[in-house]
Parts: sequence; C-alpha cells; structure tokens
Amino acid sequence: MEVTAKARYVIVSPKKVWRITRELRGMDYKKTQELLREMNLKAARILEKLLKSAFYNAQQKDANLSEEDLFIKEIAVTGGPAYKRMMPRAQGRADVIRKQTSHINVVLANKEEA
Repeated sequence: MEVTAKARYVIVSPKKVWRITRELRGMDYKKTQELLREMNLKAARILEKLLKSAFYNAQQKDANLSEEDLFIKEIAVTGGPAYKRMMPRAQGRADVIRKQTSHINVVLANKEEA
C-alpha cells in the first residue's frame, strides 16, 4: 500500500529542503520523525508535518497500521513560483527580493509489500 501527501507553495527555498530530503529517502517513518525533531530548521518542521499527514492518510486506508510498518519510498521537491517583494534603496531606487517557494511530495509505503 502506498500513500501520498503534498505540500504546495511552501515559502522555503527548494535548495534548503533538498538538503534535508537527500538523507531521508528509504528511511523508516519513525526514525525519520525523530531525526527531523532534532533538526533546528524551518524546512524540517514542514517535512515533519507533511510526513505526519501522510501517516494519517495511511491510517485512513488501514486502521491497524503502525508507525513501524512504513518507510519513505519517495520524496520529491520541486520549485514553485517566486513571490516578488520590493526593497527600497537609496536615491529612489528599489530592488526586487524573490521569495522562493517549494512543492514537496512524499510517498510512504508498507515495508512488507515493498
């Protein structure tokens, strides 16, 4: 059984999220949650919530499922649109500040079926 969860338009640069997701592929769900709790990063909080959402999606499909039964089969991060903000500068000029966004997709799968 595979379940997915998606987070779209998250205001964190994809580069910052990739840095974390690179380590998480193929890990157990429970071990991943513990690892993310230890990280002091905004992207880690977002990934922790997203994984929890995917776990609850799995429980909706199968109520007897436990945390130990799941692992991260796939985790993908793609860039979303950038928000543009203006920063006033000297002599009437303005600079554009681009706030990067990310789309994150997580697929959890059952260990026994994989």
